Amino acid sequence: MAFVSAASALGVAALGRQSGVPPPRPSPRTPARVTSPTRRVRMVSAPPAPPPSPPAVFPPTAGTVALVALGCAKNTVDAEVLLADCEAAGLAVVDDPAAADCVIVNTCSFIESAKRASIEAILAAAALQADTPRTALVVTGCMAQRYAGELATALPEVDAVVGFENYAGLPEKIRALLHVARADRAEAAAAAVDVAVGAATVPFRPEWRRKRLTPRHTAYLRVAEGCNNNCSFCIIPSFRGAFRSKPFDALMEEVRVLVASGVKDFCLIGEDTNQYGQDFGAADRRRLEDVIRGIAAYPQVSFIRLLYTYPTPWGWSDALIDTLAETPQVTYIDMPLQHISQEVLTAMNRPPATFTRKLLAKLRARLPNVTLRSTFISGFPGETDAHHRELVRFVKEQRFSRCGVFLYSAEEGTPAALLPGAIDADVAMARRDEIVALQQDIQAEMAEHHVGSVMDVLVDRVEGGGAVARSAADAPDIDGVVHVLQPLAPGAVVRVKIVGTSGFDLVADANPEVVAAAERSARLERHVAEVGEAAA
Repeated sequence: MAFVSAASALGVAALGRQSGVPPPRPSPRTPARVTSPTRRVRMVSAPPAPPPSPPAVFPPTAGTVALVALGCAKNTVDAEVLLADCEAAGLAVVDDPAAADCVIVNTCSFIESAKRASIEAILAAAALQADTPRTALVVTGCMAQRYAGELATALPEVDAVVGFENYAGLPEKIRALLHVARADRAEAAAAAVDVAVGAATVPFRPEWRRKRLTPRHTAYLRVAEGCNNNCSFCIIPSFRGAFRSKPFDALMEEVRVLVASGVKDFCLIGEDTNQYGQDFGAADRRRLEDVIRGIAAYPQVSFIRLLYTYPTPWGWSDALIDTLAETPQVTYIDMPLQHISQEVLTAMNRPPATFTRKLLAKLRARLPNVTLRSTFISGFPGETDAHHRELVRFVKEQRFSRCGVFLYSAEEGTPAALLPGAIDADVAMARRDEIVALQQDIQAEMAEHHVGSVMDVLVDRVEGGGAVARSAADAPDIDGVVHVLQPLAPGAVVRVKIVGTSGFDLVADANPEVVAAAERSARLERHVAEVGEAAA
């Protein structure tokens, strides 16, 4: 990626999710080019920094830090742990980057649009230096790991670029940057850009101590890191490393602490979540089903959602499916399938379509009440209209409860980027839009079907005169919500009656009398149906 041209062409955009607040809605900004003196680049490839010192050795007034979080749930966990490390080192975390001594931009580089958004956020943070010259700027995340040298060269506004292996030493690095910035900003501007990246892997660190960016009742639980699947379009293994399961006991300790902090909704994440434990070998037979049972043992937990699962026979064992069927808290499975045409799947280096169809049928039979979510790619090289039509028919047949569709992004360094048969951008967008429209119709029908029913929802926040909640079918950030007419306490699990729809969202009434009447009506309908079946 040409960082110089990209950075100069992009305007300063709204910052993404900040320290402890949800992301603002995008807003247009006046294009700006941030300039600063030429900076030297100092590359550090030494072993990762040691763990941070105990909090007691640091003064409580070491400075303030704000973080802009971009990208996926795994980046969110990284950001939460980084912020907690900063607090333990005596740095005060603030929500507003404009009020911070140091701004951390935690970047994403999964696809081209994510890289552009990351550059926009870096430029927006750099622009703050014009008003607050002592502000330090640190770049972390996947773009830092993947493009460390290029970032430091093309964006001299950056003070440090830090990769995954060096996250543990980030608070001390920030303190050092702030010390120089306060003493002499001109000296700081002329100093070398500090690039500390290390190996392409994400070390497991204790993740129970977090400065949460999610509501306190919801948490992402990282069960594994890295990936061995080698999908031809995906660059992630090159900078997040090979698949590794988090040690089971560390994972259970994290669950214990998170439950004690009020978590009721666990979203399990990894690049390949359902493969958990398969790298342990014969010495340790604990697998994802053991993790699920460990979480479900806490009565406070209402929802367990599996995100980023992968369709392989060894990843979907009978033991795992049996455990899911026996665990009522498991309400949601996300399985990105990417396509269904066998020719396209072969080019993607993905599992065969025949197995995927059989697996979906098995999951629907064994887990009839679990929400199934998937994502697909439109415009993959060599995708014909016949391939696209096959995918459209598949989405129509499967009627996924939730579904996302993305345009193919050619990522340098991937086998797919070298494939012939690039799809015209307008054709790819038209194909994507057709699937999106189809899925919107499906979800609108599903939403209407829920009107009159009763369900439990988890309240996320008070808004206006009511509350915004999520059902068992709604993962945070990526799915819809339930608008409850009454203002309810965040974190409460409340039984409501669905009284209407708003687009793909539901509208609900939490009045106990309304809910009780709906439940009586539902019981009567079931009784009538059972009598009719017995008579037949």
